[in-house]
Amino acid sequence: MNDAASGAAGPPDGRKADGAGFPRAARLLAPAEFARVYEFRRSAADGPLVLHAAPAVDGGADVRLGLSVSRRVGGAVERNRWKRRLREAFRGVRPRLPPGNDFVVVVRPAPTPMAATGARRVEELLVALAVRVVARPGYARGGPRPDGPAAGGRRPRRGR
Repeated sequence: MNDAASGAAGPPDGRKADGAGFPRAARLLAPAEFARVYEFRRSAADGPLVLHAAPAVDGGADVRLGLSVSRRVGGAVERNRWKRRLREAFRGVRPRLPPGNDFVVVVRPAPTPMAATGARRVEELLVALAVRVVARPGYARGGPRPDGPAAGGRRPRRGR
């Protein structure tokens, strides 16, 4: 019996029949992995997407992706649309992303891009943001940016 007739979604490792899946090895899954990328404090934003980046821990040439779509974006249907769109874009542009990096994409409240033009726009944004953040001076040196306004960080908030 074939997979379509049995109702199976595909191989258990997340690959599609054509090999262009989103396997576990390509995902950031643990909260500590997300925290490490956020703490590296390198990001770029355009439109509804904010892309945070950090060099991969193992120094491998693989690219991994984490998604963060909060309830501010919309209900469950809208959030899942965004995640599906981003996963599909990642599958398409993964070879074009800078290797050896972990990325977290945060979605700001905005309608989900629909149709083929929306999909292409999300793919273009992912590649452009990844290239932009990785190309910034000091990215390859590693380590989080020092805090403070002289170093380009945010000033701490005064007591509330």
